[in-house]
This record gives sequence, C-alpha cells and structure tokens, in this order.
Amino acid sequence: MNKDVPEEVHAQLQSLNLETGRPLIVSDADEVLFAFMASFESYLNNQQLSFDWSSFALTGNIRRESDNEPIDGQLVRDHLRQFFADHTEEMAPVPGAADALDRLSARAQIVVLSNVPLAQLEARQRALARHGMDYPLIANIGAKGGAVQRLAKQAGAPTVFIDDIPHNHTSVRQSAAHVWRLHFVADPRLAALLGPAEDSHHRTDNWSEALTAIETYLDGHGG
Repeated sequence: MNKDVPEEVHAQLQSLNLETGRPLIVSDADEVLFAFMASFESYLNNQQLSFDWSSFALTGNIRRESDNEPIDGQLVRDHLRQFFADHTEEMAPVPGAADALDRLSARAQIVVLSNVPLAQLEARQRALARHGMDYPLIANIGAKGGAVQRLAKQAGAPTVFIDDIPHNHTSVRQSAAHVWRLHFVADPRLAALLGPAEDSHHRTDNWSEALTAIETYLDGHGG
C-alpha cells in the first residue's frame, strides 16, 4: 500500500527516472505554467455563468448569470471536468514560463506536478511540448506533499516546489520540509485575493522574479 500517494500517482512516480544528485524543480501547471483562470472564465461565460472574484476559491464564486446565485460544489466539479476535457490544450502559457524553465534546465531537472485529470494527461503533455515546456508530467490527485516527498528523495538534491494553492505548500511542508517552496499565482486578479502562503518560503507572481529567486536559492544550496 502507498498511503501517502494514490495508486494512480504511485505508478507514474515509479516510471519516472530522475538523476540522483541533480537539483530538482517541481512545478505546478495551472496558474504557474498555464493561464487557467483566463481560459476557465471564458468557458464559464459560454455556459451562462460568471466568476465573482470575491475570494481565492471556485466554490461559491461561480454564479448563474440569470439570478446571480452561486452554483453548488458538485456542479463546480462537473464544470471543471468538462472544461479540462474540452480545453486542456487551449490554455495560453504564462508569459516567461518557458524561457525561465529552459534556463533553469541547464542546472536542474524539471518535473511538472499537476492536478490535471488523469484522462487529460496526454493533452497536457501535448500542450507543454507545444509551448516549449516538454518536461516529465505527473498527473497528481489531491494534496501534493506525498508526491513531492517521493520526487525529492529520488533526486537527493536541493528541490524547489512551485504552486499557486496555499494548502499544497502546507502539504509539502508536512511531508518534505526541506523542499524550498515558491508561491506563484499568475493571474493578477487571483494574486490580489491572497497574500503569500503561510507555508511557502517566497512569493512572486511573475517568472522574471521567480527565476531570480530560484537561482539565488540554488546558488546558496550547492545546486
């Protein structure tokens, strides 16, 4: 049994070959490499729905245009599934992401750890490749601490984790406290709704600053 990660994630991790001793960067995709909210908002508008921008959450902020009432959590999940099924390959890349990762790849190995539905794993891989980010992809399920702990252990080297969701930083701190955690939210409207994640080490919302912060960390930790 692999209680720290679901079996579907465990199988992907088992098939990934990392170079021991080489620094590792584990990056989220949505709102870090791809402009998720801009694309999702367009999808919602086509469904006669709108996003309220009242808080950093989907449930409670997706409202029917007809009466401005929020849709329930199950409908939110249904729309997310449909959105990823139809639009995973259409999301625009976050400006600067591909260039920054390309520069970092000269000194570190890169893995994309995304909670994209497993059914859209190949679509996301194609999107990454199309936009110059053809790195190994793990389709995660749930909190990311267990997967990051496994990846960092296999690399056995300084590890950086990048994600927009605060509770993923908490999960990584609890499972792999030695991993350096960068809180990144690409959409400025989302970024304005919350401060730095409590369990992150650094917060920035553009790749120019992120690149500098990551290189500074690696410089100071033998990476």
